[in-house]
Amino acid sequence: MTDSQDLSEAPRPAMAGVAKAGAGEAQSGKAAGMGQPAVEFRNIDIAYGKFVAVRDFSLSITKGSFVTLLGPSGCGKTTILRSIAGLVDISGGQIMIGGRRVDDVPIYKRNIGLVFQSYALFPHKTVFDNVAFGLKYRNVPKPEITRRVSQALAMVRLPGSEKKLPSQLSGGQQQRIALARAIVFEPQVLLLDEPLSALDANMREEMRVEIKKIQKETGITAIFVTHDQEEALSMSDRIVVMNRGAMEQIGTPEEVYETPATAFVADFLGKANMLAGTASVSAGQTVVTLDAGPTINVISPRPIAPGSKVTVVVRPQKLSVGTTAGNRLSGRVISSSYLGGSAIYEIAIGGRTSIRANAPINGQIIREGETIDVGFDPQGCVLLDEAGQRIS
Repeated sequence: MTDSQDLSEAPRPAMAGVAKAGAGEAQSGKAAGMGQPAVEFRNIDIAYGKFVAVRDFSLSITKGSFVTLLGPSGCGKTTILRSIAGLVDISGGQIMIGGRRVDDVPIYKRNIGLVFQSYALFPHKTVFDNVAFGLKYRNVPKPEITRRVSQALAMVRLPGSEKKLPSQLSGGQQQRIALARAIVFEPQVLLLDEPLSALDANMREEMRVEIKKIQKETGITAIFVTHDQEEALSMSDRIVVMNRGAMEQIGTPEEVYETPATAFVADFLGKANMLAGTASVSAGQTVVTLDAGPTINVISPRPIAPGSKVTVVVRPQKLSVGTTAGNRLSGRVISSSYLGGSAIYEIAIGGRTSIRANAPINGQIIREGETIDVGFDPQGCVLLDEAGQRIS
């Protein structure tokens, strides 16, 4: 992105995504045929005394992509983000930006844009002064500051707001100003630390679209941190699912949702029915006898030893209510929640086991206490081994 380029008319770059990193080393973008990565983590560790917050984390992020670090509180996602910015020191490994090692480089020399959860705007300064703050400390000439601030405000759809104070803006507008301040000096990488968590549901949805649109228009590499699965699925080119300071899975939103690599990913990323059972083989097909009683057919990518303990993962959206197609399960409705065009049913299928189905409403909602059948395609489920790893 050059100083003279009109950002509102900038071509949208191809979203190449993220090169998958192994447990012990980061795959280079060049090796994957995608050019030099924008950001690389090479076996980094982050510790606070004896507590290890992040361990042996490796990841390569392609220039121009939007990558989300997703996970529960305490999983290490924010710690990793802050380590890129230089706000947290790493205990081992290397952090590279544009092929240059930066883990020993001062914060102000890393060329990073950071958007905080709390906006962190100066309440006594105008919008112009808030956005221009970083430029002034970089000794950018005044005419250039004016041009860049105007350009950044136009980009976040708030032109003409230069003289307003933050208190005169809504929460969504304040978040846009924080975003303008982060991108005004044209950083190599934009870091977003749960920037939407303080907004209401409607404003969050609107800002998701705006942030993604701005990221595409500028071609900037963005790393987004959230614990909100819907945000991650709707905004990301790649999602890195974190757990206890380590990477559980990396992939496109479709990959991590449809084919979770572990029981943790299946359970954390959206709702999932986790049906435990014992595998066997019948007429060349893999059959699982569920602990709850019923027997179902599954697709196994490789042979499974008879008697193996497995877990069948089925998303609620994969269950069809009132059908006997594919695998059939019968049970009693424990609860039903009306959602407008669809309903969520909690169905007891035996003993203490229950399943959740998210189905369109055809005529009438099924009430509590009624008995219903649900069916699902054997190809619509994922099979996990006893250790909670996907069988592949």
